[in-house]
Amino acid sequence: MVYTYIKYEKESGIAWITLNRPAQMNSLNATMLNEWREAILEAGKDTEVGVIVVTGAGRAFCTGLDLKELDGKEFAGGEVGPDYDVHANALIEAIQTVPKVAIAMVNGPCITGGLETLLSFDLVVASENATFGDTHARWGIRPSWGMSQRLPRMVGWRNAKELSFTARIFSAEEARDMGLLNRVVPEDQLKTTVICLSKDILKNSLEAIAAIKHLYNTGMGMTLEDGLKMEAQTRFVITDTNDRLKNFIKKQK
Repeated sequence: MVYTYIKYEKESGIAWITLNRPAQMNSLNATMLNEWREAILEAGKDTEVGVIVVTGAGRAFCTGLDLKELDGKEFAGGEVGPDYDVHANALIEAIQTVPKVAIAMVNGPCITGGLETLLSFDLVVASENATFGDTHARWGIRPSWGMSQRLPRMVGWRNAKELSFTARIFSAEEARDMGLLNRVVPEDQLKTTVICLSKDILKNSLEAIAAIKHLYNTGMGMTLEDGLKMEAQTRFVITDTNDRLKNFIKKQK
């Protein structure tokens, strides 16, 4: 597929998706949201891909919805409208359900809608120069891409409320300490760190990882009791178990 606002590359089992509106700090419009989703789905169907990495071109990861796109529109109840919400929520669903590990490589500001999409990734590695924020309240807009439900589950109710009520920008170190990120690294080590992390993932059973991802993401919306039942009753296609165990036992002899 030919993309306008997305770069898609593939190398050594990794699909690299780059948000490509650097002059607009990778702010989102409806077309870009849809292209991002299509790129995720393309990588998900590719048998040569085991890990999907998303980053931003230029100095930002993603600064959320392009507010200039809203010029001239009338708003009711602080809603940006279905033209954006439908595409954004479809993108987030794609990231959560794609049977590959989705890693966000956060190279710069990740604000509001950018942060909302970030909450759907499996793993997040950020540059120490990256910044984060939920600025819905600053613009009189209500969350509609999942922020109000996912953020408190990750960082705790009081932390989430403080971040959303103040609309303040916070550092990568603070984001990591609250549980939003896996790792924070110097800017010049960001891509190398993500490649090493991806290689650690790719050496394992990708079918098993897809199963584990499904169990984690599905169970998060359940009670513990229902989640345990779901885990016990769900069946998956994992075809490399026997070969992996045989190779391990052979090495032990």
